[in-house]
Amino acid sequence: MPRSILKCKNYDVHSVGVRLGEITNFNITAWVTQTAMGGKRLVVALYKPDYTLQLVKESQFFSLNFLSEEQTRLVAKLGRNSGREGNKLNHLEFAFDPKGLPYLTQAFGYANCRVLDWADGGDHEIAICEVVSQKILHPQKKLLTLNYLREKKLIRG
Repeated sequence: MPRSILKCKNYDVHSVGVRLGEITNFNITAWVTQTAMGGKRLVVALYKPDYTLQLVKESQFFSLNFLSEEQTRLVAKLGRNSGREGNKLNHLEFAFDPKGLPYLTQAFGYANCRVLDWADGGDHEIAICEVVSQKILHPQKKLLTLNYLREKKLIRG
C-alpha cells in the first residue's frame, strides 16, 4: 500500500526539449496538466535546479514530448544527468521542427509550447503555457506512465 495518496496518481512521463541559440537540451517531467478545454493550455512543472528550466526561462518556448513505453532508458539519460555537465544528446534521436524547437523522433508525439506565465511550485517552477502546435508521430505506441516505470521497477515509489 502506498504511503501517500499522491503516489496513487498515475502520470504520463514527458521530456521537455528546448533550444537557445546553439544550445539544445532535454529533461524529464511527469507533472503536466491540461488547464483549458480543447488542449490549448498546459501547466508544466520544471525542477528549479535543472538546466532546462534556465533555458526555458530565457527562450520562453519548448517542446513537450509525450514519451512512449519503448523510451524508458530516457528517464535515466535525460532525468538523472545535467546538460550543464556533459552532452546528454549523444545517441539521442531528435530533430528540429520548422520553428526550430527540438523534438524526440521516437516519441508518441509532441506539443510546442509558449510560456505565458510562471508560478512558484515549491521545489519546481510552474510554466503556464499555450500549445502553439502539436503533432502525433507514432499513434500505435503506448504512452509511458509512472505506473509502467514502477511495474518494471525502473523507479521507486
